Amino acid sequence: MTDDIRDDAAPVATRCGFVALIGAPNVGKSTLVNALVGSKVTIVSRKVQTTRALIRGIVIEGNAQIVLVDTPGIFSPKRRLDRAMVSTAWSGAHDADLVCVLLDAKAGIDDEAEAILSRVAGVDHDKILVLNKIDLVPRERLLALAQTANERLAFARTFMISALSGDGVDDLRHTLAAMVPEGPFHYPEDQMSDAPMRQLAAEITREKIYQKLHQELPYQSTVETDSWTERKDNSVRIEQTIFVERESQRKIVLGRSGATIKSIGADSRKEIAEILGVPVHLFLFVKVRENWGDDPDRYREMGLEFPRE
Repeated sequence: MTDDIRDDAAPVATRCGFVALIGAPNVGKSTLVNALVGSKVTIVSRKVQTTRALIRGIVIEGNAQIVLVDTPGIFSPKRRLDRAMVSTAWSGAHDADLVCVLLDAKAGIDDEAEAILSRVAGVDHDKILVLNKIDLVPRERLLALAQTANERLAFARTFMISALSGDGVDDLRHTLAAMVPEGPFHYPEDQMSDAPMRQLAAEITREKIYQKLHQELPYQSTVETDSWTERKDNSVRIEQTIFVERESQRKIVLGRSGATIKSIGADSRKEIAEILGVPVHLFLFVKVRENWGDDPDRYREMGLEFPRE
């Protein structure tokens, strides 16, 4: 009898693996990471190319831990920063255990999607097709798109989802949990992301800049968390610097009588406080750093490899 009890109590084998999300800019990768994790772990913006480094969201589903690698959107690189982001995206795909290829259901297989399908064929992992934004497309068109994509590439599974509404996300999460390899968890069970909080706080502030100034300011801006002090009253004091490339951009970020920077700071402080669960005192500064896109140190801070050419 005791042997039977011991067998029934035997632990279930755990599973753990890295899942890379590959797709063109604005296909919804960051929104999907946040939907799968159930919390804000990556920056989401209407601006293209807001994800610069491999920010990982961590999902616990039953006995499985899914480590999501949210890669920069893959596009035709022109500048040095562009080349660094595209190189990072493909390295994330090759290093993962599974690859989810996201297609914008409304855009279909355009030139960007075509290029991604061609190159991802050389990635030696199981590949899952994820058609996102299905709420914007008639069902007949969705089925035709899924058939065409599967004719181009041998996908292990196909999912139709809306990352924004959550439709279909649970089914995708269950399948990823079943497909990652057996093995111990890589991260503590209560951890949502391996991005340090200083980095996440900087990303949140950068998102607020886009939301306020998406028409006026180019995306060649960056935010660095200069100091992070946990105070005796259980609050956190954070100082951040927003770097832009020209004095005219600095004036735009500051706004008339500092109104814009105050609004950005208020929105960012509120969201950081919600994530930390403690009061936050946020102080923002704006500085001009000319040609920061050619500075190797800035790339290292963003988790990117500096392209020498």
